[in-house]
Amino acid sequence: MPRAGHWLLRLILVLGAGLAAPCASQQPAACVKSDFETVVDEAAGALRGLNQQNTPAFQGKLRALKEKRGWSQEQFMAEAAPFVRDEAIAGFDQKSEQLLTRITSGGQDAGAGPPDCARLADLRAQMRALVETQKAKWGYMFDKIEKELRK
Repeated sequence: MPRAGHWLLRLILVLGAGLAAPCASQQPAACVKSDFETVVDEAAGALRGLNQQNTPAFQGKLRALKEKRGWSQEQFMAEAAPFVRDEAIAGFDQKSEQLLTRITSGGQDAGAGPPDCARLADLRAQMRALVETQKAKWGYMFDKIEKELRK
């Protein structure tokens, strides 16, 4: 299953370290630290929302498949594994982890100076990509289990 809690914790740590860095002389529009926090909060909310919406529905489909196939609990644990762990899902997880690493490394050299507004657009893009990757992962997982339920 998605590990959004792990990602959210790392994002909070980045904010704690501060996303501010000295501004370059040619800056885009002015920004403040709260702009960065808002981007992270919105993405974190989207990730939580995806998990809250999709986890119960996906678990329900797994239970329906268990019932349809007449699996024991032990069989279910073995047979359901490919629906939550395969190469494609590992690829989504790897991409998410790479995005998260880029997001968190952006705040590593943060100082006490004003926010680096050039990083705000990059942060937005990275967070949007992280959310889209998780949406694609859920879509893939649902498609996979729905195909199996139709058999």
